[in-house]
Amino acid sequence: MATKLVTSLGKGRNAAKDAVQHAREKLGDVPVTLSFVYSSPVYEPREVVDTVRAETDNAHLIGASSAGEFTEREVERGSVVVGLLASDDIEVFTAIAEGVKQDPESAMLKVVSKLPRKVENHPHLTVILTVDGLSGVGEEVTLLALYLLGKELKIVGGMAGDDFRMEKTFVFVDDNVCTDAVGVCLIASKMPLFTAVKHGHTPLSRALRATRARGNVLYEINNQPAWEVWKKETAEAARRRGIEVKELKTAAEIAQFLTNYPLGLATEKEGEYKIRWPSGINEDGSLNFTCGIAEGAVFRVMDGSNLEAQIKAMEEAALIARHSAEEAGYHDFAGILIFDCAVRQLMLGDKFGESVARVKRVLPDVPILGWETYGEIRLEPGQFSGFHNTTSVVLLLPGVEKGDENEEE
Repeated sequence: MATKLVTSLGKGRNAAKDAVQHAREKLGDVPVTLSFVYSSPVYEPREVVDTVRAETDNAHLIGASSAGEFTEREVERGSVVVGLLASDDIEVFTAIAEGVKQDPESAMLKVVSKLPRKVENHPHLTVILTVDGLSGVGEEVTLLALYLLGKELKIVGGMAGDDFRMEKTFVFVDDNVCTDAVGVCLIASKMPLFTAVKHGHTPLSRALRATRARGNVLYEINNQPAWEVWKKETAEAARRRGIEVKELKTAAEIAQFLTNYPLGLATEKEGEYKIRWPSGINEDGSLNFTCGIAEGAVFRVMDGSNLEAQIKAMEEAALIARHSAEEAGYHDFAGILIFDCAVRQLMLGDKFGESVARVKRVLPDVPILGWETYGEIRLEPGQFSGFHNTTSVVLLLPGVEKGDENEEE
């Protein structure tokens, strides 16, 4: 049997049941290998997970609470999205651990102890990570996965969301529904899976240095209060958009402003940046981020106000993954998973659906399962940093083994 992914989205009183039953109908009588479930916090997470498990014969499950959901057919918020994967070419292993915020290393050691290091006849290993979106340890967990599970892994995933309530997020693994947790799904496949990441930001400021930072709080830049530097570096660009930065007063105004002017962390590749989203400002003018900011880090303030570039980012990520697959000899695709930053949906508003439409142009008739995260993860072998903000991360699944595109199911 070729690998197959079906997707469905439900909204309203019976959102989870409607979504999983519709997906089950599309899949047919074949057994489910893995369920993907992403749910708005307007639904009770325990009920959502129990519903999906019951309708899929307790197949392995990975997912999280979210801040927006979409498929190839619909883009929504306040919904439940379900993807059902069926494949004879894939084996799945899952694990979860709590306490990730205080001790990410111990949490990752617990999940790694439950996973195999190799799977016979399934040489390609890909890890999907889901992490408490308010834990602030996205980068740490990603690097720990790399070191503990092996440097040849591909790693993708996202930080759980809660529709910007910023109160509590949940991670789903099989029957487990946990906060302050990390969930892992190890996909062992006969075929390689393909990943990519892209953002729509351009450098705005001069090179800056984080001169005082602790954890996920940035206090000083070039020995000056962080927010004061941010205002100075963005003032001219903001004024061209009719915004006077000095007049921003409320936390909500400042948070909205920062969605367009995040931090761009310098990488090993000249001209490439990893985006870090400032999620809020403190009374002392320090900035909070969704992951740790290293003291001494060199970065630039980025400009994300070009809506066309933001729309195009998801399309470009899909193109990169498709080209990588085609270069490896794969031309038939079962589906694409998209881990997209919730801030991008805020930035694009009604135009967000256009991003999804462009992915459909890149991969016609390929099912899409997407959710809005509080941080995205993508780490390929040979890379040393894999946590992102305000980006689109994709995972592309081939449908059949190389050379078997004409095989009858």
